Amino acid sequence: MGGWIAGVTLLLVPTLAVGQQQPIVGTWRFDAKQGPRSDGPRTVVVRPDSSASYGTETVRWRIVGDSLALALGGEWVNYRMRMKRKKLTLSGGDLTKPMTFQLVGPPSPRPDTIVVPPDPDTEPT
Repeated sequence: MGGWIAGVTLLLVPTLAVGQQQPIVGTWRFDAKQGPRSDGPRTVVVRPDSSASYGTETVRWRIVGDSLALALGGEWVNYRMRMKRKKLTLSGGDLTKPMTFQLVGPPSPRPDTIVVPPDPDTEPT
């Protein structure tokens, strides 16, 4: 799995704001001002049910401190996240360079036929 998977997953994690955790749910689009990027998704949907989707992939996410953790391949991969207004930047994890996304709208519902992947800490993969 490439760094773009981690970048997408990071969009699905809530951020800390004024001492409280608020979910960062919505539809996020890769900021094209960063230049072309062929190794990752252009759009990521982060939902309040801890699922995030991009392309045909659906992953589980959670926030740990200032990091977004994505369940990839049966283990958590952590990305540092920074949010400012409607921009979310992810770095670290398996990313070779930071990725910035812009919030473009609310999340679409997860289809009933798509399950939220298991939590590697509590559920067998």
